[in-house]
Amino acid sequence: MRIAIFGAGAWGTALAVHAAKRHPVMLWARDRQLVEALREARCNERYLPGVALAPQIEFTDDAVAACRWLDAAGSLAVVATPVAGLRPTLRVLDAALAAATRGVVWLCKGIEAATGRLPHELAAEELHRHDAAVLSGPSFAQEVAAGLPVALTVASASADLQAAAVEAFHHGPARIYRSDDVIGVELGGALKNVMAIAAGICDGLSLGQNARAALITRGLAETVRLGTAMGARAETFMGLTGLGDLVLTCTGDLSRNRQVGLALAAGESLETIVAQLGHVAEGVHCAQAAEALARTHGVEMPIVSAVNAVLAGRQRAREAVLALLSREPRNENDRTA
Repeated sequence: MRIAIFGAGAWGTALAVHAAKRHPVMLWARDRQLVEALREARCNERYLPGVALAPQIEFTDDAVAACRWLDAAGSLAVVATPVAGLRPTLRVLDAALAAATRGVVWLCKGIEAATGRLPHELAAEELHRHDAAVLSGPSFAQEVAAGLPVALTVASASADLQAAAVEAFHHGPARIYRSDDVIGVELGGALKNVMAIAAGICDGLSLGQNARAALITRGLAETVRLGTAMGARAETFMGLTGLGDLVLTCTGDLSRNRQVGLALAAGESLETIVAQLGHVAEGVHCAQAAEALARTHGVEMPIVSAVNAVLAGRQRAREAVLALLSREPRNENDRTA
């Protein structure tokens, strides 16, 4: 199976490293200088330093050429851009991919800021000739590239595309599960980034492990409320792309969104934090869109609202925490709690 990965950030590169152990891989990057550096050094020093890129991985800055390279039965296209780059990439793929391609899988976790749409909704608007799927789950790029165990979920209405993703990535230390709950898988991946900012604030203010555990639990409750209101299944959020990804991103030191929360708690400006990261922290862009979705569906999400207040500069981190603590007591299973 040929696999073309469109996006040479940390996660796209890590997945290329993993896939190349069994399949030929083409890795596309928009930046020609990055592509030249990848070819010369056989390493992505900008986004995934210290990880060797196998000879089975080829590189290009020409997306149409990558689509032509995929012109073989059973090939697979993978979009590894941030959410902001998904729509334009899908437009290129829709026009250039051969009919023999088994489908398009995306890796991004978030909500389009301008429209409030989830990735599968963008695919419905932009991708007309190919099946679509999301691959998500608790996965730090550095660990996947190092060959450490990981479990992910591919979600799609197409059983054939689910099978293609399993064929592509279910080998070695990676285990791939299947689902048809695309909304649940995507919302779990998007909202855990916002909750991780909150967890970083909690840890940055030294509020303790009890507080962090409570925040993760109540963050999951908010996620389930919005998800079920939008048609997802509650049990999806108990799985890899819900609870699993939430725990990893809220507690792992490699989490960029958690780093944002830690820096906010230290009093740094959002502009400075984002500039210093060098990578996209999707939770920063997702928080406002998530709150808008909650209003649309009549769902209360106090943690998401608190994160937005801090990101927008309306409240200091400690003030936002105190506001959460001062809320009226509720029944734990109250859907508005």
